[in-house]
Amino acid sequence: MSNPFDIDVTFDFRSDTPAGKDPDKRSRSLRRFHKLLWSKPLPSRVQFDLSDTSPGIYLHHQSELGEFSLSSDSVIPTFDYWQVPPPYLAHIPEAELEDFTRISYTMGGMMVFPSDQIDRKQTINQARGTNRTTIGDRFDLTLECIRRHYRGERNPLGETLTRYAEFFELFGDFRGYVDFFLLQDLVTDNYDRVRFFTPFADFSTPAVPKTLDEYKGYRQLTIDFVQARNRRIADYCRASE
Repeated sequence: MSNPFDIDVTFDFRSDTPAGKDPDKRSRSLRRFHKLLWSKPLPSRVQFDLSDTSPGIYLHHQSELGEFSLSSDSVIPTFDYWQVPPPYLAHIPEAELEDFTRISYTMGGMMVFPSDQIDRKQTINQARGTNRTTIGDRFDLTLECIRRHYRGERNPLGETLTRYAEFFELFGDFRGYVDFFLLQDLVTDNYDRVRFFTPFADFSTPAVPKTLDEYKGYRQLTIDFVQARNRRIADYCRASE
């Protein structure tokens, strides 16, 4: 699929990553796509340009806005890569698991977050990945934390997000953040709620599906979101010609 940015939303970032390495760090296409997509005006209309030439930094911005170092994060967990994956995954055909993984490694399943470590504490990527009880690396639950951050409400990632308040201030408010990163398909029309991939009860429900049926429901809603975001990204690229 072609567009003025030459971004292929069907591209599997594992395909240009050395075997056994992390696409978030080693896929050249993913880094280029991130740079092209997110180098654009902020809600304030100030240009947010990203550089990929700063030594040791995945993507870098420095201007009167401040200095920001960003890294890529695959935000759609399939859970089969965990050291101890949910046992019900053994009942899913390998081809279905691979198809889910392939879709998760397209652009619709990718985000950038600040990568600089503050006070030797976890980054957002680390915190959302290691909190397996209430977040489980899931982006819908992460986005709910971000929504609550903008509203000044408590959330499981609250301490971590607050450390990066300067980054979130770039987008003004939750709507600004969602629109900038083309996440509209993960929120309601009025931006008041997140569309969750599993039943949600104020972070009291498990982040990881407990049964095969729950997992299948989670997988389908997740795929629907990634594909919808891919279409939105493609539309954005064409409109930016």
